Amino acid sequence: MRKMSRVLTVLPLALLAAQALGKQAIIPLEPPLTYADAADLALASSIVANVRITSAQRVDGKLMPVPSGTRRYLVNATVTALIRGAAGLPPTIIYLTDVRADSRGRFAPLKKQSVIVFAVAVPDRPREIRLVAPDAQQSATPKFAAQARAILAEALGPNAPPRILRVGDAFQVPGTVPGDSETQIFLAADDGRPLSLSIWRRQNEAPRWSVSLGEIVDESAVPPKRDTLLWYRLACFLPRTLPPASTDTLDADAAKAAAEDYATVIKGLGPCERTRLSAR
Repeated sequence: MRKMSRVLTVLPLALLAAQALGKQAIIPLEPPLTYADAADLALASSIVANVRITSAQRVDGKLMPVPSGTRRYLVNATVTALIRGAAGLPPTIIYLTDVRADSRGRFAPLKKQSVIVFAVAVPDRPREIRLVAPDAQQSATPKFAAQARAILAEALGPNAPPRILRVGDAFQVPGTVPGDSETQIFLAADDGRPLSLSIWRRQNEAPRWSVSLGEIVDESAVPPKRDTLLWYRLACFLPRTLPPASTDTLDADAAKAAAEDYATVIKGLGPCERTRLSAR
């Protein structure tokens, strides 16, 4: 009876957390996440922790419908490592999660599972957290844990690339030699720092491009490596084509050249691949 009373005390608050996740809160434990998937989850969370599930009590759908093919659980977990959380976490936490059945219609037991949770705090409830997305509970494989740590270490570092808000003006200058040109495309960043793409074309050479995170443009710089935070900021949030407003001040030929150079950057970045169901 004492255990049941504790569950009843926390259950209404946990159901509020489920409402924040939405009616289709489905949290598979092992989807094949990409770098962009992991970055989406990590950057949206004020709490990222590796936890071990100590109990998972099934909750019925009387107060809030459970999506078909899923089960809802009230989870108690022990924090084994705090990856992000300025305010810290108590040794044990509580959260609500919905789990999808596997291809055979079976539900794997949650107890003793080691998972990484991406969450925010519940005000005035230090032991409770709210997952930031329907799939914000992921299996704590060593590879995924290392990836989440690396993303947050880069994001919280002093030289972290800013979030891109929009594409600004483009400038295109032909060179003195036929076939030579330089294009510079400015980007608006959330921290206000000057950010730009530069594309150089030289006769009989493949076009080169780089991104500058300041006022100085280095022609010898190389494009960002894939699966880094700067790559993510560009590949996952730049529009696929140069916005027409960016070339309003250019003549038709320069505008066409700038659009082609921008396309070179997008091709060089490659696709921003996401496999999470909630991102589709």
